Amino acid sequence: MKNVTPFPAPAKDAANDVVVLSCPHQMHFDPAPLSRLFAERDTHEAEEIVCRMLEDIAMRLDMLQRGLAENTFDTMERPARRIGAIADQMGLTEVAIAVGHVLTCLAQQDGIGLDATMARLERGFDVAVSEVWGFRDI
Repeated sequence: MKNVTPFPAPAKDAANDVVVLSCPHQMHFDPAPLSRLFAERDTHEAEEIVCRMLEDIAMRLDMLQRGLAENTFDTMERPARRIGAIADQMGLTEVAIAVGHVLTCLAQQDGIGLDATMARLERGFDVAVSEVWGFRDI
């Protein structure tokens, strides 16, 4: 006697459920926005603005980390979008790309992907802070 349970046909093509997120190996940083800021303002004022923007990103990144830890994913979209907007304004291309991937994971309710992209966002922000202050010293 042979007991064979047939597998049901897939409901849809699984390939459509897989999103490939590219992860470049180097930090993408566009210095043009910061160059304009430092050209238009005196150095002290420009540095204050940059500090406020970085602090804003850090505060919202903390909100994202809490949302991830508490599994309150519905509270994470707004701070993520704000981080993306600030990153775009500052030329922090890698941070903005990582935020886009975080938003994709939130939309797909992909907790594992969200964990990975949040870690990448955090690493990207750490490198971005160094890039911004390194740029300032030039």
